[in-house]
Amino acid sequence: MGRYSRLRRIRRLDPQQDFERIYRWIIHYEFPRDYLHGTSIAFLRDYGVPRISRLLDHTQEFERAGQKRYDDTVLITYEMVRAGMDSEHGRAAARHLNRIHGRYRIADEDFRYVLATTVVGPKRWIDRYGWRRLCEQETESLALVGRRMGELMGISGVPDTYAAFERLHDDYEREMFAYDPANRRVAAATLRIMAAWYPAPARRLASRVALAVLDEPLLEALGFEPEPRWLRAAVHRALRIRAVLIRLLPGRPERFPRTPRARTYPFGWTLDDLGPHWAHSRPTTPLQDETPPEQAPAPGQLSPPSP
Repeated sequence: MGRYSRLRRIRRLDPQQDFERIYRWIIHYEFPRDYLHGTSIAFLRDYGVPRISRLLDHTQEFERAGQKRYDDTVLITYEMVRAGMDSEHGRAAARHLNRIHGRYRIADEDFRYVLATTVVGPKRWIDRYGWRRLCEQETESLALVGRRMGELMGISGVPDTYAAFERLHDDYEREMFAYDPANRRVAAATLRIMAAWYPAPARRLASRVALAVLDEPLLEALGFEPEPRWLRAAVHRALRIRAVLIRLLPGRPERFPRTPRARTYPFGWTLDDLGPHWAHSRPTTPLQDETPPEQAPAPGQLSPPSP
């Protein structure tokens, strides 16, 4: 497949109708690793907000089972979209996610911001370090997936365009970013998780590289000093060279989608595996557009482990 063949197909689609299809092409074919990199940076941005990081610090999930917490966050999103967000499996994943969040009192504005980071973060990373920028159809598909996810989670006031998500994201950070010791503790735990993906001698450098791509307002909120200018320039140059090399490769064939490779689940996973152990003792509640439990049919079985 030619490197730009799929892009030509995407440009002929209507994101209002085909946003899930376009989204799956982004995460499985066009930018699988870049999308994950952008999502990882989005996780770190959440920790710049004290009331979000204090909750995460209180749960101690990143300290006790950081890799699982990271994997579960990525995989629940994958499970919501892989068969369609309005499929029975997609809805079961949304109900499971709501069951996990239901234990905590989280303001809708915080939910909206975290959702916005998963839309804006990957877009900005791909535009900066991907082998090409996202086209208009891809950008709006990210936003429409975010909007539908917010609807399934019962979040009010979710934006419906990328521009609105970006405004929400930037306005919220200007107002809410502030240093707190919890910010640094949760960010440091996450950086340790990311560094552990590499051989021991390279882990310190991996952490410094991760910090080198963060902007100064975020670093200040997390309590980290900016990396030296020479390191930031070297990392930027290396990522741009990587983009050029990827651009020279052929496109990923349809029969070889890149799917998540979760270190926590080397033999596959089900929805029952995802989330804290206590989540499965909590009852699920219907989504906002579903029949109340006493009138609803029995839920279907969850899917088998993903390959």
